[in-house]
Amino acid sequence: MNDTLSGRPVRESISEYFEIALPNDANPLGNLLGGRVMHLVDLAGAIAAARHSRNAVVTASVDHMTFLHPVHIGELLILKSAVNRVFRTSMEVGVKVWVENLSTGLIRHTSSAYLTFVALDSKDNRVPIPPVIPETEEEFRRFEEAGGRREYRLALKARTVKP
Repeated sequence: MNDTLSGRPVRESISEYFEIALPNDANPLGNLLGGRVMHLVDLAGAIAAARHSRNAVVTASVDHMTFLHPVHIGELLILKSAVNRVFRTSMEVGVKVWVENLSTGLIRHTSSAYLTFVALDSKDNRVPIPPVIPETEEEFRRFEEAGGRREYRLALKARTVKP
């Protein structure tokens, strides 16, 4: 459980996750299943969220994902994640996915997503999350843009969820 709500820099949440695309996770064309990529994005995002909040976290939402390039069996997936902004008991995490052809060294950006995580205590109650402190120009940009995305998500939720 959090004993302090003093802010933490974005750099303390930055996480990298690597995985080789294996045949068990492939479609008949020899490409990694999109659902497997989504699973890895959720994992990478949860790692950054847990590192920042120092609590158990659950996924509250995932923005849309576009698959720019297929991931072939034997290629390396590289997922990088970081907390963009905290909104009291929830936080937005950005995850970017690259694929590396280990034979040629070619690295391509294949997917990106923004996920919202909620921090929970041992009784599954929402808990306040320490603020995130952006330090670089890019972190400040992502921090500001996260506010607009949150407004959009809340408006979408209000239209979707009827009391």
